[in-house]
Amino acid sequence: MRVLCLGETLVDLICERPVDRLADADAFAPHFGGAMANVCVVAARYGAAVELAGGAGDDGWGRWLQERLAGEGVGLEWFALVEGAPTALAFVTVDAGGEPDYLIYGAGIHAAMAAVAPRLHEAVAACDALVIASNTLLDPDERRATLDARASMLEHGKPVVFDPNLRLHRWENPGRAVTLSRECLPGLFLLKCNRHEAQLLSGEQDVERAAEALLAAGVANVVVSLGADGAMLRGAVRANVPGVPAQVVSATGAGDTMLGVLVARLAETRFYPAAIAAGLAEAVSAAARTTERWGAT
Repeated sequence: MRVLCLGETLVDLICERPVDRLADADAFAPHFGGAMANVCVVAARYGAAVELAGGAGDDGWGRWLQERLAGEGVGLEWFALVEGAPTALAFVTVDAGGEPDYLIYGAGIHAAMAAVAPRLHEAVAACDALVIASNTLLDPDERRATLDARASMLEHGKPVVFDPNLRLHRWENPGRAVTLSRECLPGLFLLKCNRHEAQLLSGEQDVERAAEALLAAGVANVVVSLGADGAMLRGAVRANVPGVPAQVVSATGAGDTMLGVLVARLAETRFYPAAIAAGLAEAVSAAARTTERWGAT
């Protein structure tokens, strides 16, 4: 079963010590990054056949990312290196509590997505499931391509997974990010979100009520990550998984790891709903281990 992930690939330049602000950083180390790229890498490590639709600039950084993806076993049939476009970079600082902050220089993201968009219908037809995030809803052309891919998958009865992965600072109107993310909910096989995203998308502060509202919006299965408290699953199967103790360095990529593990376990069963519950403890544990190192993968 081939799973298609649609989204950005970039270089995370991480200050590998806690700082309160970017100006306090004295050095940055390069790490692989981009939410959907991270999901692909993790899913591939756990045995899934995954394809990444996206790209990077045709430069040294872009080739570094491409080689890393290929080495991890991620399919690159719909991955483009775009001549003249700089590969996107994210300067990442982390506070004493492990929470990351991002400053993205991302002109190359749009060029890469534009390059792959004309072939996206091929990818959708060739793959058996789709994973998307809100990052490709920001630009109008990317949004159109993302929503068309989602609609085509649903029309053909194929499962769609959505991780909002909301980065509200990237939007001129943060409310627009929430509105567009809500429009993606009907028909979803799985929504994976954190507590804050569940609250934003549902309008409910209580996480249990938030999950109920998201199910009522047309989502079949909802996983809410709860940080140190673990995760909860609501839908066809219900589960609560406690948190796993961790020596937290950085939360960067923890949610991507959780989703990557779930995607892999779902792909093993051709997206049998019970596989979410069966794999959730493993996903929570893997996410906890991610927080103990610098970098997402």
